[in-house]
Amino acid sequence: MTNMATSSDLTITCDEFLLFQESLKKLRLIDDRIIHALNTTVPTITFEKDTNATNQCKVLYENLIQAHDDRKSSIHNCIKVISDNVNILKDQRSNNPDNLNILKELRRVQTNLRLLQSELTVEEVVRDRSLKVFYERCRIAYKPPKHLT
Repeated sequence: MTNMATSSDLTITCDEFLLFQESLKKLRLIDDRIIHALNTTVPTITFEKDTNATNQCKVLYENLIQAHDDRKSSIHNCIKVISDNVNILKDQRSNNPDNLNILKELRRVQTNLRLLQSELTVEEVVRDRSLKVFYERCRIAYKPPKHLT
């Protein structure tokens, strides 16, 4: 049962949680590098007149929100895929309750499902941290639309 979700150019594998986490790690690079991105794209007061801080903040914000949406969508997609697998395995188990291989696989898949669900909380923390840093640095230059925040 190989199930995948695609986010941009990266293929997300849902069945293997460690591979899934590795893919999310790559997708979270924009958040991990937010301070560096702000320092290199948003000018300090001294250099403000030489660059367009509003445009740079807007582009960074749009990229950040797109990355958040892509990751959230990937997580939700994998949760759906793995939930479907759990249901299939539960049906198989009910038809064959003595099969230990089915029970073992069901437990493994249920554990993956719980781990995937916990990634939603991690994603919320990452998003909140990145947006906080963004707003601290870009609050004067750019005000994002209300419906996007």
